Amino acid sequence: DGISVINKLKEAGLSTKIMVLSVICKEDVISRAMSAGASYFMAKPYNFNVLIERMRDAEQSPANYAAQESIRRYSLDEKISKIFINVDIPPHIKGYSFLREGVKMAVENPSVINSITKTLYPKIGEKYSTSASKVERAIRHAIEVAWNRGRIDSINGILGVRAYVGAEKPTNGEFIALVADKMLLEKA
Repeated sequence: DGISVINKLKEAGLSTKIMVLSVICKEDVISRAMSAGASYFMAKPYNFNVLIERMRDAEQSPANYAAQESIRRYSLDEKISKIFINVDIPPHIKGYSFLREGVKMAVENPSVINSITKTLYPKIGEKYSTSASKVERAIRHAIEVAWNRGRIDSINGILGVRAYVGAEKPTNGEFIALVADKMLLEKA
C-alpha cells in the first residue's frame, strides 16, 4: 500500500516530497500517511489543476509545514468528495459528479437552490453535455443509492444534525442545500 511505499522510500534514504492520492479519506488513514512522511493528502476523485497546485506548493514549502497544512487545505471538491464517499455515494456513477457540481454551484451562489430545475440542472447539463432531465435523474439515483445502502446515520452525523429519520429520503434540492450549507459553515 501507499504507506509501505513511503516507508521504503525513507529506508532507502530518498528525500522526496510525497503526495498521497486516495479514495479512502478517513482521518486515521490521512494521519498515518502524514505521520509516515507524506507532504500532502488528496481525496479521489480530484481536480487535476488542484493536483498541480499542490505539487507546486510541496516544491516550494518545507516538508513539515506542508504536512501540517495539508490536512486543513482540502479544496472544495475534496471536501464534497469526502462527504459523498462517507455517505456511500459511489464515485463511478454520473450522479456523483453532477451532485458535486450542484453543491459547488450552491456554495458559490446559494440562491441557485431556489431555481434548481430552471438554473442548476441546465447549467450542470451544459457543462457535461447532457440534458437537465438526465442530470435530475442521475442526482436522484445517487441519493437513492446512498439511502438504499442504509447510511442514514452517516449522513446525519456528517451534516451535524438529525436531518433524516427512517425511510425519509431527501429531495435533490434538500440534499444539495444541506451539503452546500455545511461547506459554507466550514468556511466561516
